[in-house]
Amino acid sequence: MTWRDLCSWTRRRDSSESERRLESNLPYEGEKSKNQPNRHYAGNAIKTTKYTLWNFIPKNLIEQFRRVANAYFLSIAILNFVPSVNAFQPQVALIPICVILSLTAIKDAWEDFRRYQSDRKLNRRPCLIYSRSQQSFMERRWKDVKVGDFVRVLSNEIIPADILLLHTSDPNGVCHMETANLDGETNLKQRRVVPGFCDTNSTFEPQNFNSIVVCEKPNDNLNHFSGFEKGNKKTGFGIESLLLRGCTVRNTADASGIVVYAHETKSMLNNNRPRNKRSKLERKMNIEVFFCVLLLIFMCLIGAVHVIWLESFSTIPMYFIPNSDGTYTSSALSGVNMFFTMIILLQVIIPISLYLSIELVKMGQVYFITQDVDLYDEERDIRMQCRALNITEDLGQIQYIFSDKTGTLTENKMVFRRCTIMGTEYPHSENATRLALLAGETDADEEVIYQQNRRPPLFSLEEAQDGPARASARLPGNSSLHRSRVTAGASSCMAFSSPMETEVVPDETLLHLMENEEDKSYLDFFLAMAICNTVVVSTDTARRQGVTGRRNSALSSNPLECMEGLFSRATCCKRLRKSLEKLTCRRDSHAEPFDMGQTSFYDVSAFTNSVEGFDEDENAPGHRSNVNRRPRTGSSPAAPLEVCYEAESPDEAALVHAAKAYGFTLLERTPDHVTVRLPHGKELKFKVLDVLNFDPVRRRMSIIVRHPRTREIIMYTKGADSGIMEAAETQGDLDMYARDGLRTLCFAKKVVNEQTYSAWSIRRQEALAAISRKKELLMDTAADMENNLTLLATGIEDRLQENVPETIRALREAGIQVWVLTGDKLETAVNIAYSCMLLDHRDLVFTFNTESKREFSIGLVIDGRTLSLLLDDDLQTQFVELCSHCRSVLCCRATPLQKSRVVTLMRHRLKVMTLAIDGANDVNMIQAADVGVGISGQEGMQAVMASDFSISRFKHLKKLLLVHGHWCSTRLANMIVYFFYKNVQAYVNLLFWYQLFCGFTGTAMIDYWFMIFFNLLFTSAPPIMFGIMDREISAFMLLQLPQLYKRGQQTGGYRRSTFWIGILDAFYQSFICFFIPYWAYEGSDVDIFTLGIPMNTVSLFTIILHLAIEIKSWTVVHWVIMVGSVLVYFIVSLAFSALCISCNPPSDPYWLMQQQMADPIFYLICILTTVVALLPYFLHALRGTLMPSDHLKARQIDQLPPHRRDQFLREWRNLQELCASFPSV
Repeated sequence: MTWRDLCSWTRRRDSSESERRLESNLPYEGEKSKNQPNRHYAGNAIKTTKYTLWNFIPKNLIEQFRRVANAYFLSIAILNFVPSVNAFQPQVALIPICVILSLTAIKDAWEDFRRYQSDRKLNRRPCLIYSRSQQSFMERRWKDVKVGDFVRVLSNEIIPADILLLHTSDPNGVCHMETANLDGETNLKQRRVVPGFCDTNSTFEPQNFNSIVVCEKPNDNLNHFSGFEKGNKKTGFGIESLLLRGCTVRNTADASGIVVYAHETKSMLNNNRPRNKRSKLERKMNIEVFFCVLLLIFMCLIGAVHVIWLESFSTIPMYFIPNSDGTYTSSALSGVNMFFTMIILLQVIIPISLYLSIELVKMGQVYFITQDVDLYDEERDIRMQCRALNITEDLGQIQYIFSDKTGTLTENKMVFRRCTIMGTEYPHSENATRLALLAGETDADEEVIYQQNRRPPLFSLEEAQDGPARASARLPGNSSLHRSRVTAGASSCMAFSSPMETEVVPDETLLHLMENEEDKSYLDFFLAMAICNTVVVSTDTARRQGVTGRRNSALSSNPLECMEGLFSRATCCKRLRKSLEKLTCRRDSHAEPFDMGQTSFYDVSAFTNSVEGFDEDENAPGHRSNVNRRPRTGSSPAAPLEVCYEAESPDEAALVHAAKAYGFTLLERTPDHVTVRLPHGKELKFKVLDVLNFDPVRRRMSIIVRHPRTREIIMYTKGADSGIMEAAETQGDLDMYARDGLRTLCFAKKVVNEQTYSAWSIRRQEALAAISRKKELLMDTAADMENNLTLLATGIEDRLQENVPETIRALREAGIQVWVLTGDKLETAVNIAYSCMLLDHRDLVFTFNTESKREFSIGLVIDGRTLSLLLDDDLQTQFVELCSHCRSVLCCRATPLQKSRVVTLMRHRLKVMTLAIDGANDVNMIQAADVGVGISGQEGMQAVMASDFSISRFKHLKKLLLVHGHWCSTRLANMIVYFFYKNVQAYVNLLFWYQLFCGFTGTAMIDYWFMIFFNLLFTSAPPIMFGIMDREISAFMLLQLPQLYKRGQQTGGYRRSTFWIGILDAFYQSFICFFIPYWAYEGSDVDIFTLGIPMNTVSLFTIILHLAIEIKSWTVVHWVIMVGSVLVYFIVSLAFSALCISCNPPSDPYWLMQQQMADPIFYLICILTTVVALLPYFLHALRGTLMPSDHLKARQIDQLPPHRRDQFLREWRNLQELCASFPSV
């Protein structure tokens, strides 16, 4: 067995294993690689390049010849080397294909060189690796890291590989990690040392590690990891103990661990190459290319049959050349030879430069889209980004839009509104009035709603062109290197710092009950709000380094003073002002904003550990809140600390702030305990026994703690109402909240006895240590514990983004069907649908909410359980037929899988162009659509990273589709039709007409060098400029008249009839361009090239002026390129005629162009032929003024004075509204 066979065998063996086993590399330090225990696992070096210096040419050529067009032109060039069929000099025939291949190769080489530079920079980053010989951590490079090495990462440094955490500087064994570079989530994640592995208070000694680590095979699941450490005992661990490559250590001096994945890290496996989608227009174009091939074969068959027909004459034509032995080639063979000769002669009917020109046009279109200032979010410094360069024209053909709600239509900024405790509803009317006032004060009066660190965009145009730009290569630490170490710039992201989101006015009734009663249910409710969440707490002494934020000094730092100032400007808030005055009287200068220090409260337990959110829409992280409090004064135990809340969802931040308003302040969270300060100032620390993390099946999370005084074991649960046992006294309030557009969730409590918990804990530990079926085992143990719960409820408001109703209305006027697929409660989703004008009060709305299959009437609102039935095979046809007649469709309580199935079903059954847009983590839905759009909002960047286009606001979708989509689709469609017309008119037909007079011998009346220059030099720039810069209608009119978008939905501006009209026009123009010069010189003694020069010239004039008629908006660039193309033609022609004496023997073009330009007949022929050739097309363009289309009318309106234009648009909109009110009109 050879070494290569051995390596291949070990790789196959490794891939067949179900788990990964590794051990420390330290005992084998300095030994040969064959003795290393982890030698089968890939190293940490990154290589994203496709080529090397040695394989670039062959590999690039193979890649380019995968394109059928390139293979076609290469075969034509090779065919020209056959003497019996060649039409030109063989070497000259290679020039066009060589130019195209060379330009593409240079582009590919430059892109690959940039990838090489990025890889080299990343691989040379420094890191600390433990050396047994040096008895310390030594500085090495990232590329030197191997599986089984011990690596130490310092604060604010980027993690070089996936590391199992074994030690941290934190006494509680906690390490905080920021994953913004990996998934866009800006909140801190907690990681903790493997349970029971080492004493966190002692010095970490890697050489003492003698255990075997067993974990799962490398995979791309960022939220799951399982394994166990096999030493003296078997200890299980999960994702909470794994440091992910590309993330940044925060708020921890140092963290150390053993490398479990090097090259196969989760970040590397998640970062795929940009998807290569094919646009609808490109698929249509391939059919037209096939028609051109059929046309070419037909014209070549005419030449072959003509030769056979000539040889049937009694006398052989004099231009038939005999063979060396005096005989003539048989007619059949002559016909075959002529067929291939004609193919070589007319080969340009397939435009060789079309594909390259389309790529250049799309790159130019993407550049102008990304530079549009209207699609730029100045608040967060985010611009529109494009990851799919080849589907820009699909933006102009969208027929169905599928949108999520939370974070897409709404701001995902949550504010606490009302709650229900033990069946009693507390409306918080004073807080509602305060929120109404803040909402009316404009965004300028808010302090800082959301600030995002101004780092380079995740996906720029350059990175999209680069291909596999690794996520870990886009790390923001390059500008802040400290002592040559790799340090990530500290984030400055702070969320929920506005008064609207952080300050809550307590309900007077509930506050009075809490002051006068010691009811445990009220206290449990606020304690659950404070600690049953994923919020990470840090104080002013542990704040992440470099945290800075812009603050609006116009608002007072005192929340009550701020509110009082706002209310003093409102005349309708006297009652609320009195309430604030009462609360201010109770406030102590050193206490919380609403101090209840004189009240006796029940001492309850606190909880710890980060767990997942309760709802599908909540489970998308990316939020943090900076809560500034006054510093301690004196020794008062109730003096507030300055704490910073890092929440994984806006819901949790709103709940923590609401609990704090009632005096329940979350102070500290560690893996083992959580500390809460009660309203009277007493701090209680509760031991965390276990955490039941959130999952989308259960739709809830739970935390189990031990009470510090009563020693009771208590479990608190938070989740969606569908995930917790329903209770009659609460469900009515939940439905009321949903009808008001509030997001609803439930809190529940359960007291567990010692025996039950002990038996359950054993099963839980076994599940945690499992590798196979771990998820199922954990689900089973959670179901065993989460039962017999006592319910509570609360309501949170999620505000709509600005201009969402206007955007949806414009999209619907454009003929686009808008669907909303959300996981929210039905009543909540319906209320939001009315708010954003998805549903109109004039609509007849039917609701599907059933659990069994039966006959239905038409419906618009569908529940998730019903949706699962409708997606079955036996109901899909009826479901699609129903939806095709609906004005709007709203699917609520839909799972991510159901969303993607709905998109796929409608796309395949109706054959429509679909677009999916999401601002959180519905990656499946985005990837199922023809075009995926992600919103870079507050819930992370998962959708953005999986999308084709990313925007920062839903309102940007309006201009992206109605303006840029219309422009891109129209420009590219017109350019493709023009390209086919140009090539057929220019030489294919001119040469074909000439064959009628030269006996189909394959002779050309134009020098072959001019034929090459014509497509590569003289006429290459104008169509590219036309495809990038032409504007049929201005952006203003496209936004004012969304109906103009409808033309592109069915045909995309590219109809087959348009293609054939262009071909017929090319035949007519070529006929004129050939026969007028031929008749002008008939009977004269001019040579063949003297005849060809005016034909070539008038062909150029006709093609350029034809494009000039097509152009709708002229700029300086248009004039320069159009006039410049004509000047270049004459300059090159004059130079070629003067210098090239025998460039293409036996032809001799010397001084022919000079002689022609000295002859007045040449100018007369050029003028007359061009006018006659363009006359039908010019009359066709004039016909549009007599029967103008909607687009031409829009251009005419746009040219009116502004006041007349606006008056016309107002009258037109009033007419539209009148027609909508009376459909029968």
